[in-house]
Amino acid sequence: MQTSAKEEKKFNRLITVVSIIIPIVVAILFGVKLPNVEPLSFLPPIYATINGITAVLLLVAVWAIKNGNEKLHQNLMTTNIALSLMFLVMYIGYHMTSDSTSYGGEGAIKYVYYFILITHIVLSIALIPLVLRTYAMAYLKKFEEHRALAKYTFPVWLYVAVTGVVVYLMISPYYAY
Repeated sequence: MQTSAKEEKKFNRLITVVSIIIPIVVAILFGVKLPNVEPLSFLPPIYATINGITAVLLLVAVWAIKNGNEKLHQNLMTTNIALSLMFLVMYIGYHMTSDSTSYGGEGAIKYVYYFILITHIVLSIALIPLVLRTYAMAYLKKFEEHRALAKYTFPVWLYVAVTGVVVYLMISPYYAY
């Protein structure tokens, strides 16, 4: 087996493990409340902003690669992964120190909110292996496979980033400060 094939197999195993562990750990930590800790109620607007920045940087990254600027594209995509990790840490921190906020809207808008929220959550879970696999293909210099996967990864990631902001804006009037 070639070194590249071995590396890809190793990446695939790691991606599978990480893609399973992250949602499980987040679900477990979501139910844990840290006692005697000040609520981190200042975090939702920060992590919503991170989602917004991620959406913008995703668009700039696509522009960069379409204009042949591979280094800028690579730096932006690495930044987006770092921003996603920052979001995840803050999201977990908030939910471990604060009670969940119920959506207070009524009528049809409530169904719109829950549709956006549920699709955001489901696609954010599906996004983990997509991003990691797409990134791994670029790392392994398998650019055809990278491009093929990116055609799916990009719109899903953009949807998750944008709907993260939308969910925040829709629920923010109901936060208890």
